[in-house]
Amino acid sequence: MDIKAPDLGVDSAEVSEIMVEVGDVIAKDDNIVLLESDKASVEVPSSAAGKVTKISVAIGDQVSEGMVLIELESAEDSVESNDDNAAEEQEANSTDDVKPESKPEPAATESKQSESAAKPAANAGKATTHALPDLGVDEAQVSEIMVSVGDTVSAEQSILLIESDKASVEVPAPVAGKIEKILVEAGDMVANGQDFIVIMASGTDDASDSESEAPKPQESAPANTEDKPAAKTTGEPKQAAKPTNTDTAASKTEGKLTEAQVNEKLVDVYAGPAVRKLARQLGVDITQVNGSALNDRILKEDLFAHVKSSLAKQKAAPVSSNAVGSGLPKLPDMSNAEIWGETETQDLSRLQKVSIPQLNYNTLLPQVTQFDLSDITETEKLRGELKGGMKAEGIGFTILAFVVKATAYALTQHPRFNSHLSDDNTQVILRKSVNMGIAVATDDGLIVPVIKNVQDKGLKQIAIEIGELAVKARDKKLSTKDLQGASFTISSQGNLGGTAFTPLVNWPQVGILGVSEASMQPRWDAKNKALSHV
Repeated sequence: MDIKAPDLGVDSAEVSEIMVEVGDVIAKDDNIVLLESDKASVEVPSSAAGKVTKISVAIGDQVSEGMVLIELESAEDSVESNDDNAAEEQEANSTDDVKPESKPEPAATESKQSESAAKPAANAGKATTHALPDLGVDEAQVSEIMVSVGDTVSAEQSILLIESDKASVEVPAPVAGKIEKILVEAGDMVANGQDFIVIMASGTDDASDSESEAPKPQESAPANTEDKPAAKTTGEPKQAAKPTNTDTAASKTEGKLTEAQVNEKLVDVYAGPAVRKLARQLGVDITQVNGSALNDRILKEDLFAHVKSSLAKQKAAPVSSNAVGSGLPKLPDMSNAEIWGETETQDLSRLQKVSIPQLNYNTLLPQVTQFDLSDITETEKLRGELKGGMKAEGIGFTILAFVVKATAYALTQHPRFNSHLSDDNTQVILRKSVNMGIAVATDDGLIVPVIKNVQDKGLKQIAIEIGELAVKARDKKLSTKDLQGASFTISSQGNLGGTAFTPLVNWPQVGILGVSEASMQPRWDAKNKALSHV
C-alpha cells in the first residue's frame, strides 16, 4: 500500500525529517514525515495502519501532492492484491473517460482567482472583517501576531502564525490594505471560520483587470468545485491549503516570506510543531535548547536532555550559588550545643534578602580605598549662617547637602568616577548627569534613594530632597523610581563614630564616598593661626 503526500497547499515542500524506519509497525494517523515550505511546517500522518516496507523519500527531497512517501504492508494486502490491481485498472479507465469533462478546470481556477482578485476592488476603502481559513483541525493556538494595527499589508503577506500539535502555519492576508483591528491575541485558541482581523482594503489595477475577464468562465466553475473535494487526499495538513490564492501568491514572490525571514520570526528556532507543543507543555524555553538533528533541528530527545541537564544544575545550585555569591562554603552543622553553644534562628527581612545578592557583586569588583581628611571649618561657618533661615522654612540643613554638592562638582570634573564599565570590558559609559544615591539608615537596614541631576541644583533644593527622601525611606513609602538611576553613592556613618571605613561599591557604579563623623582636631592652620574643624 502506497502512502502518498496529501494536498500541501503549495507546489512542493522539502522533506525535513523522516519519523519512521523500515520495519516499524505504525497506526493510522501516526506521523511519518515532516515537510517544510517557506509558509508552513507540516507533519504528515499515515492514512492507514501497517508495517513500513519501504521509504520512498529522503531528507532534503522536494515532494508534491500525490508523491509516494512510504509503502506499507497490511493484513489485507495479501488477500486483496488481485482486487486492488483490478480496481486500479478500472480507475485508470474511468480517469481516461472523464478527461474531457475535466478540461474546464483551468477556466474554473481562473474564474476563482479573478473573483478573489476582484474583492479588493469592490471593497476598496471599506473596512472588512475576515475569517480564518480551514486549519485542518478543530482548533489551534495563535503563536505569533506578525502585524500591528495601522500596518499596511499586501495580499498574501503573512500576518498570523497558527500552531497545532500537527502543524505550524502562517496565515496570509486575504487582501491588501491597512490593518484596522486585530481580533485575536497571542495564546488564543482559534477555530476554522473565526473572525480574526479587520482590514481596510485597497483596490489595485490587477483586480480591475481580472474583474473584466471573470464572467466568461463562471458557468463551468460549479461543476469543477464538485469534483475537487473527491480528488483531495484527506489528512491533517489540510491547514496548509489556504485558498487558491496561494497560486497567485507564488507569482508574486515579493509578497512571500523567505525561509530566513520565517526563521528570524521564530527566534531562530528550528523545530517541528509537535516539538514546540511539547516544549510548551514542559515549560521549556525552546530558544535555549540545542538541536542534535540535521541543520541543528531540535528533536523531542533534545528537549528531554535539556530538562535533565537543567534538573542536574538545580540540584547543584545551593553549593554553586554560595560559592559564586559569597565565596564561602556551607556553614557547619551548629546543632551541637556543647561545641557551638545555644543558637537562635531569625528570618531576614525582605529588604535584607534582596540586598544580599546585589551586595555580593561587590566581591567581584577590584577596589582601591583612599582615606583623607577635609577641612570643613569655613563650610561649617557658612552652614551656621544659613541654618537658621532654613530651619524657619522647615528645612533640615545638614553638612550632607554640602557633601552632595561638592561631590557632584568633583564628578563633573572627573567623569570616569561617574561612569559604568561595559559588559565586554572594552568601553566606559560616561554619565552626563549626576544622580546621587544617598544611604539612609532605617529599621530594616540601609536604603539608598536617589537625587536626580544634582549638578543643576542648589544647596537648598538638595537639602529639601534629602529630607523628603529620608522620611519616605523610614516610612517605607519610596517608589521604584526613587531608588533607580544612581551614578554614584554617598554613605555616612552618621553618629556611629569612627574615623574611616570602606563602604561597598553598589554595582554597576564604579565608586562610592564614605563620610565619617566630623570632629575638632589640632590641625594647625599657619595662615589663620587656628585649629581646624575636620
